[in-house]
Amino acid sequence: QVQLVESGGGLVQPGGSLRLSCAASGSIFGIGVMVWYRQAPGSQRDLVGSITSSGTTNYVDSVEGRFTISRDNAKNTVYLQMNSLKPDDTAVYYCNADVKGGRWPNVRDLQVWGQGTLVTVSS
Repeated sequence: QVQLVESGGGLVQPGGSLRLSCAASGSIFGIGVMVWYRQAPGSQRDLVGSITSSGTTNYVDSVEGRFTISRDNAKNTVYLQMNSLKPDDTAVYYCNADVKGGRWPNVRDLQVWGQGTLVTVSS
């Protein structure tokens, strides 16, 4: 099985910074695009940004210039550096990845989600 585990959430004051991590584990043969989403209370899950295996990033307008996504392919880990945080950034943050995983020779393309980590921006 393949798992994604997020960490790094917590309470931060407006204007502060936080770095989230999402580590993939299990029988992995390759990871493609890794994506961060967030879900605020009472709202749908929204895209935050993504990073390809070669490091190309894309962000939604609301976080452009404040958030940075990076990844360490050797560690199967993606990061979300969040700066200049606002109360509107309060949400559960989830990572998602396209993973080639499974027991050889039954390797499959998988869409894997993490369990989420809560970020609260409040004074």
